[in-house]
Amino acid sequence: MAIWLKKSFFVLISILTFGLVTPSQAFLNEEGQALAKSSGKASTVERAEEDVMEEESLFTREDFLEHIMEQAEQNAYMKFGTKIKPAIEVEFRTVILPKMEYAIEQTSLQYGDDDLSNLVISEVPQYAKTEKIFHIYDKRSGEDIIRFHVRKDHPPKAGYYFNFHYHTVHDDFQAHHDLGSIFWAKNTPPQWMSVS
Repeated sequence: MAIWLKKSFFVLISILTFGLVTPSQAFLNEEGQALAKSSGKASTVERAEEDVMEEESLFTREDFLEHIMEQAEQNAYMKFGTKIKPAIEVEFRTVILPKMEYAIEQTSLQYGDDDLSNLVISEVPQYAKTEKIFHIYDKRSGEDIIRFHVRKDHPPKAGYYFNFHYHTVHDDFQAHHDLGSIFWAKNTPPQWMSVS
């Protein structure tokens, strides 16, 4: 619709309704963009879009690691539940978590900064028997990049251990990369996600 026709329509409606009905925000935005284009100035909407694009391009490897590690720690504690977490939290935080961070950092080096913004962490599975803590996957393709797991080991006459390990896409998730084990006790540990 021509600009003069839109303005005429706006004036006509304003006169007929005595200003009780105002034009929609979409109409005003459209008009503002048209005026900005004709005057050669960028609209506030366009400037806001440019700011968002600039912010996304400032996403760094450090930002990625910080964000992923916060989520990784939260997911691990959710997996442990309130019965297991208090018993292994200190050792997990000091021994296992730094190794997880190193594995994620090394894996992230194979991706450019632009690709890192598409790597996200999965949810904690709601079923208790699986080894999965979380996976990091590419949200564009849905394919896993690295998988972090924990399993309950029970060597003969040695009690129970939680074995933390990960698998990567680079060997088709076949190799078992050990992060370490944490001793639980002689008695059987509770189910994952158990609450006190």
